[in-house]
Amino acid sequence: ALETLKMFEKKDSRVKSAAATNLSFLYYLENELAQAANYADLAVNSDRYNPAALTNKGNTVFANGDYEKAAEFYKEALRNDSSCTEALYNLGLTYKKLNRIDEALDCFLKLHAILRNSAQVLHQIASIYEIMEDPNQAIEWLLQLISVVPTDPHVLSKLGKLYDNEGDKSQAFHYYYESYRYFPSNIEVIEWLGAYYID
Repeated sequence: ALETLKMFEKKDSRVKSAAATNLSFLYYLENELAQAANYADLAVNSDRYNPAALTNKGNTVFANGDYEKAAEFYKEALRNDSSCTEALYNLGLTYKKLNRIDEALDCFLKLHAILRNSAQVLHQIASIYEIMEDPNQAIEWLLQLISVVPTDPHVLSKLGKLYDNEGDKSQAFHYYYESYRYFPSNIEVIEWLGAYYID
């Protein structure tokens, strides 16, 4: 894939930008951040209005821990294409890293309106409500999430934990037991079930 895309580097700016965008993403996936950043720069310089190129540039900056700058690239990508869901998702993650929780929630709620059944988006919304110490909302969103991915043991055990914290032992047991059924090697879940049976 890398070799093929490199053949397009010498073409006109739109083709060069598209090839460089894909090269940047491939290098990013291989964790070669310097190369990813180089191709992200090339893509942005070839076409300043390419939202995917701006998102990739944001990703390389994010990976280096400069979250404020990453947010700027994601916002610019969204100004060029308001339907760029990857930029919006990554902007939400960036705000979460920066502890700007309300803004992160706003990003993920906007995404939810676009991608109704995205497991990742539902998980992020539930996670933010948990950070905001609103367990009822976290539970609501996790219940939506298990309607999309009913066999995810992590989500099921998270529901068990939240119900347990709320004092609802029977619901906690139900979700911990379901989690155990799909993944019987989670020690935390086994310990909880053991203590429940002792009680």
